[in-house]
Amino acid sequence: MKKSFAYKRLLIYYFSGTGNAKRAAEWIVDEANKKGLKTQLLNIAKLQKESILPLTESTLIGFCYPTHGFNAPPILLRFLMQFPQSKFRNNVFVLNTRAGMKMSKIFTPGISGLAQILPALILRSKGFRLVGYRPIDLPSNWISVHPGLKESVVKSIFARCERITKRFSKRILSGKKVYRGLFDLPIDILISPIALAYYFYGRFILSKTFIATNACDQCGLCIRDCPVNAISMVNEKPYWSYNCESCMHCMNYCPQRAIETPHAFTALVWWIAYTVLPGFILYLLHKQNVFGFAENENWHIAIRYFSEIVLGTAFIFGAYKLLHALLKYSFVNKLLVFTSLTSFKWWRRYRTPDKV
Repeated sequence: MKKSFAYKRLLIYYFSGTGNAKRAAEWIVDEANKKGLKTQLLNIAKLQKESILPLTESTLIGFCYPTHGFNAPPILLRFLMQFPQSKFRNNVFVLNTRAGMKMSKIFTPGISGLAQILPALILRSKGFRLVGYRPIDLPSNWISVHPGLKESVVKSIFARCERITKRFSKRILSGKKVYRGLFDLPIDILISPIALAYYFYGRFILSKTFIATNACDQCGLCIRDCPVNAISMVNEKPYWSYNCESCMHCMNYCPQRAIETPHAFTALVWWIAYTVLPGFILYLLHKQNVFGFAENENWHIAIRYFSEIVLGTAFIFGAYKLLHALLKYSFVNKLLVFTSLTSFKWWRRYRTPDKV
């Protein structure tokens, strides 16, 4: 074994929506192949528990994945929970991609939140030694809230991140440790309540912010390529279940640009669910003074939380079902497209570049 070569085998498990995390994993594999290291790149979305490969003493394991809602994707966390214990205290690294941007010539970082912390803790609890802890700021792809970045900007971010990732790879593969992600730990901990709120609540609501307009030709590409099988065809239109992780693959890769976020509808429904509905219930209870409600501040707080979380969620899910049923009407489609930011020609989609 060469002195600069610490392992005989590299296993990288990845999950990727639009392709950023997969590309980062491929960069690491490229460096490993240059050293003649036996490598395997495995897609978590296509693996079953029985497919997890056995570990040997000289195996380095890596996990590459995107940041969803300042957290690791639920599919990754579930995969890690069923991942076997390390009999040999194998070395492991975690690398998450997060929403990088660029302002003029300045590259701006994303925020990991719990995206690195939770996977690292799970792996440590299973007996692995953490030798790599690194975020990579690849382009933000969440086009529900902003247009896709310009192609020139995307390529410049990719070129920078490729250099960073390969430098990280060389250090890890030579047996060194890289804990660059620890520099962001104070901010990540500070943002962790938002990450938890997204994991336990927000992601279910966000899954109800995607529709397919009349531009959809029912090609089935979104259903076939959804990494978590969250889309099905209902009433001749794609329908997003609560399993959707908002990875943005479907919207960014739809060949007809038929998948939209109905911004005006979403804003209206959320306003009713989180403002009007709780306020109306509080008004009724206060007026009737149920259980001495008017004099009990704790009842006010409890009822508001109940209204927002339980009744608000039910209202959003019901409104989404109603909207999906109404999509068969042309005027509904036209209204949604007219009030959706993602329908504008200048609202770019995002795709990972083939070449940088």
